[in-house]
Amino acid sequence: MSPLALYRGVTTLAAPVLRLMLARRVRRGKEIADRLPERRGIDATPRPAGRLLWLHAASVGESVAILPVLCALPDDLAVLLTTGTVTSATLLARRLPELGLAGRVVHRFVPLDVPAWTGRFLDHWRPDAAALVESEIWPNLIAGCARRGIPLALVNARLSPRSHAAWCRVPGLARMVFGSFDRVMARAAEDAARLHALGAPAAVLEGNLKYAAPALPHDAGELARLRALLADRPVWLAASTHAGEDAPIRAVHERLAARFPGLLTIIVPRHPERGAEVAAVVGSAVRRRALGEDPPEGAGIWVADTLGELGLFYRLAPIVFVGRSLGAAGGQNPLEPARLGAAVAVGPAVANFADIVPALVAAGAVRQVADIDGLAGFVAEMLVDPARRAAMGAAGVAASAALEDLPRRIAGILTGMSHHA
Repeated sequence: MSPLALYRGVTTLAAPVLRLMLARRVRRGKEIADRLPERRGIDATPRPAGRLLWLHAASVGESVAILPVLCALPDDLAVLLTTGTVTSATLLARRLPELGLAGRVVHRFVPLDVPAWTGRFLDHWRPDAAALVESEIWPNLIAGCARRGIPLALVNARLSPRSHAAWCRVPGLARMVFGSFDRVMARAAEDAARLHALGAPAAVLEGNLKYAAPALPHDAGELARLRALLADRPVWLAASTHAGEDAPIRAVHERLAARFPGLLTIIVPRHPERGAEVAAVVGSAVRRRALGEDPPEGAGIWVADTLGELGLFYRLAPIVFVGRSLGAAGGQNPLEPARLGAAVAVGPAVANFADIVPALVAAGAVRQVADIDGLAGFVAEMLVDPARRAAMGAAGVAASAALEDLPRRIAGILTGMSHHA
């Protein structure tokens, strides 16, 4: 029995368990009940007429990265965009109309990797070409494309050392899976080498799409209102924070509040539903945006526990700490605030952005701090030295613009695959 046949058998047997898992995820708000059939490849949505390109992005980060490529595709090419999370669906429901893409980009949830479910999906949509974003390696989906002769690309491809080691333990399956790609566009040389070693075609080193993502959107009227409200107050932002970082952020605020009267610390938790939890940790002088509260008038902390407003706060605060980086979680994207001209700091745990952080540090756009002492020192330095703060912001804008033509080049490759299928 081939490794792929064994995998297909295991995933087929797992289907009942996966159905139960999906039901539990609905109860936890991780799936949308009315759209649950999509996760089993069942969908009555009509296939668009003409050529259809299918793109799959796992969640929010991958969806944001691929948006500029969608904008660069020709108007006569229909697009099916799949994701796997409710948060990505919410984001796309807002961003696609904003970008004028709602008429030709259809969003659906990707089916779980069960042979019958992926087969139904591919037979219904019949894409002329397909592209998976970053590290979405699903053997049944990939094998289904190969059996149907659907050209397949891996865009902004990445493969961590841990994932590479895991695939090396199943070399037969790895060769079948990675050898099914027609084009691989790697984000970094290390990713290209790992993918090629597993059987993928030689990767074209196109660069990282996260450098080319559009600036996060914002409400201009609300930004003007908040800027007027805050006037000349000292402000800094802790963004995309995770559990375990709330107390350290509070400690930094308390250390600096005596030195900088009226200091406002804004916390944007990565998951807005943590708002009450964050507020409970950071203390009494706290307000929550989700409750309709504006920032405290004196020194204090404002928890911005709303969805989709990070672009607003990156423009409001000139000093930004990007969270999920003080522990061992791997970091969040520092390019988003750097692109908007903020002076940016990250913690030591940035494995998820190991290719981006060193480049931004070398460019003078990001400061990597070891602990809360380093973070407090960074914020204080930026508050007392506006010229240094502006220089870091300018360096971030320049660094993030370095690959601004990348989406157009990738769009051209995918268009060619779609028309030569």
